[in-house]
Amino acid sequence: MKEIRRVGMADLAVASSPMKLVTIGLGSCVGVALYDQRAKVGGLAHIMLPKSNGPFVSNPAKFADTALPLLVTKMQECGAVHRRLTAKLAGGAQMFRLDRPTETMRIGERNAVAILQWLENARIPVLAKDTGGNWGRTVELDTGTGEFLVRTIARGEKIL
Repeated sequence: MKEIRRVGMADLAVASSPMKLVTIGLGSCVGVALYDQRAKVGGLAHIMLPKSNGPFVSNPAKFADTALPLLVTKMQECGAVHRRLTAKLAGGAQMFRLDRPTETMRIGERNAVAILQWLENARIPVLAKDTGGNWGRTVELDTGTGEFLVRTIARGEKIL
């Protein structure tokens, strides 16, 4: 059985095979998994918000614009190579029904857009995503295979 490492809200972790990285409670937050198949190194970030207020934030794992570069750096320190990285993501839900959601209230959508834009700019291909909707998710990254399991209460499980 593989060891499991939990990744909390506004946190990130990097691990090598054999290990699983798991984050729970993704509503408007997005779980982003990066993986280097050859090195068998994976990283998982539980991102809460799309953008920080600058480079000096107390918790860089909280924001897409600071968490993702940090995740890449930590993966490279463990032997991953940037050009071999691929991404999978899940979350970014609109958890509360609003008659007229303002841009500010569309946090899940804004998170997903910011993450996808950053990945595109960093030339990291997105292999799969499960974003949007109005349901929560739990995700699990298997660092041995790169499988990204998405669990939901009402919609079951799927492997991306």
